[in-house]
Amino acid sequence: MPEAHQPVRVVVVDDHTVMRAGVVALLAPVPDITVVGEAADGREALGLVERLTPDVALVDLRMPVMDGVEATAAIAAGPAPTRVLILTTYDTDVEIERAVEAGAVGYLLKDTTAEQLAEAVRSAARGETVLAPRVAERLVALVRRPAPVVLTAREQDVLGAVADGLSNAEIGRRLVIAEATVKTHLLRVFAKLDVSDRTRAVVVALERGLLPRRG
Repeated sequence: MPEAHQPVRVVVVDDHTVMRAGVVALLAPVPDITVVGEAADGREALGLVERLTPDVALVDLRMPVMDGVEATAAIAAGPAPTRVLILTTYDTDVEIERAVEAGAVGYLLKDTTAEQLAEAVRSAARGETVLAPRVAERLVALVRRPAPVVLTAREQDVLGAVADGLSNAEIGRRLVIAEATVKTHLLRVFAKLDVSDRTRAVVVALERGLLPRRG
């Protein structure tokens, strides 16, 4: 973070010349922000960050040579105290996750206003998280999304035998395991699927594609 009397030093990284010039033009009138460099790809950005140690790197995602995620990871892992703020047109779950995991402190979309952009740059320089509203909504949805249920091969075997109408003793004989082991596998399946009986376990597993449908 720069001293209070010093402007926030920014490098702008975007492979589209017109877009890059537009971002620079938006920030030019802002007295407490100074654009100190421009780059057309991630590799150029790394060189700029190493040489200039800016406070913030405004980085596009999709670029040639080295994309924004790779550049973000390299900058975040490097010695420079530069914060990476993604500025892109893409707001898919995959893009957002990759950028955040790489170490970006913020994620903005290119429909942001000049005032919003300037405030985001200041916030990023302070190390604060900055997210476009649509991006924030997606991240919340990702966090709330339940973890995928995975049945082990043996659990699938046991549940498949249940679907065939076999008793625990019969399942044990088919799979050559003790009846107590069958019960243990079924209890684990019940817990994973949040069910309390054999029939419901089969139904839910089929609905979620966790068990091959039998002809």
